[in-house]
Amino acid sequence: MSHEPDIVSKINAHYGQLRDAEQKIARLVMDDIGFAAHASISELADKASVSEATITRFAKAVGCKNVRDLKLRLAQALAVGQRFYTEVKAEPGANYGVYDEIKAALDHNARLITEAVIEPAVEALVKARQILIFGVGGGSTVLAQECQHRFFRLGFPATAYSDPMLMRMAASTIDNNDVVLCLSMGGYSPDVQEAAEIAREYGATTLGVTVADSPLAKILHHLVPMEPLETDYIFKPTAARYVMLAAIDVLATELAVKQKRKSRETLRRLKHTLDSHKHGEDRLPLGD
Repeated sequence: MSHEPDIVSKINAHYGQLRDAEQKIARLVMDDIGFAAHASISELADKASVSEATITRFAKAVGCKNVRDLKLRLAQALAVGQRFYTEVKAEPGANYGVYDEIKAALDHNARLITEAVIEPAVEALVKARQILIFGVGGGSTVLAQECQHRFFRLGFPATAYSDPMLMRMAASTIDNNDVVLCLSMGGYSPDVQEAAEIAREYGATTLGVTVADSPLAKILHHLVPMEPLETDYIFKPTAARYVMLAAIDVLATELAVKQKRKSRETLRRLKHTLDSHKHGEDRLPLGD
């Protein structure tokens, strides 16, 4: 997969080296990328009050082959989303609505976690010889580790992987006794998807917490669905992290209940070991 050149960053980086007339074009482009991406060369020249030849020189000055190439790259930049180029008013309420958005996301997604969804996923996890957890990126990497930490304390052998090469290697070593749990908040994660496909090839059961009808969801045996509720206010971290965490907690709780005797004993051992180490109060979170 090739990396698409970032024309917006190139224009910003070259701005100081551009001629005055070219800087006028740069300001026009950055003020209205949509117009610049779709306008003709004559429309660009008229609006910037420069010659058409200057538009051509500007395109080459910022690393494009010609004006057509410039417009193509601007269209690609625009595809990122208008919210990344325009000012969006902060959401009302205390703390920028952080708590309200988390609550709304959890309430919305709670209806998706039904018994019909959870039961087959938990059955697969209970029977697994080992559980491999795949997740990449800022959120899913941390939550893959969190999932491992929830499962092992219940006596289930689980290992989290976030390195793409290691995920492929681990997926190549398993068989039909094993389960791969895939985490992705959007479902468009080529590294996780390809590792899951390798695991399926060798007979492993694949399940995941991700968006229904996404590329990743389509290759899973069992899906625990989630629906991110993203807004145009890009400065606030996504509440989808809490949605995935809640799904992991549901799976962990169901696993514990499925094998209460085993889970109670491993949790008792943890409490015994940590009490002699930490000397904390009785009702502190266990190991956290």
